[in-house]
Amino acid sequence: MTNKKIWTIKLDWLNILNKLGLTSIDQIPEYKRERAIKNISKMFDTEDLLAFEPEELEELIVDELSDLMKKELRENKRKEKELRDQFKDKIVPLKRGGIIKINPKDLKDLDLDGNPEDILKYFYKKFFGNKDNDDRDDDDRIDEDKTGYYI
Repeated sequence: MTNKKIWTIKLDWLNILNKLGLTSIDQIPEYKRERAIKNISKMFDTEDLLAFEPEELEELIVDELSDLMKKELRENKRKEKELRDQFKDKIVPLKRGGIIKINPKDLKDLDLDGNPEDILKYFYKKFFGNKDNDDRDDDDRIDEDKTGYYI
């Protein structure tokens, strides 16, 4: 480490990740971390950076990284919103006593006398599983109501 970058020892990257809304240091590309440090080193003298409190340095890094990573952070927020909406659509009706659509054909393989953990795994797979499995059931050539039953 060069003398110009000695101030980076004060940085707590976990706090920086939390402020950016990230979970892993791997989500920040190495070249963007280096670029942020380089840009801050250009703006301030090394002695001035060493005089800053660690929280102030973290705020400088967060601001710089948020500018450099606009696209990645926007994509992370979009994915998080999609997951939250998906969770809300599938689980929240259970908590509020809502209606859950159940197709009796899906329950034919379920062993109700079996292990409770297996039953929970089955329902988890059913509600959070791939949508491709649902498409397979729609190919039935039977003329009947495919809306299922409501409980």
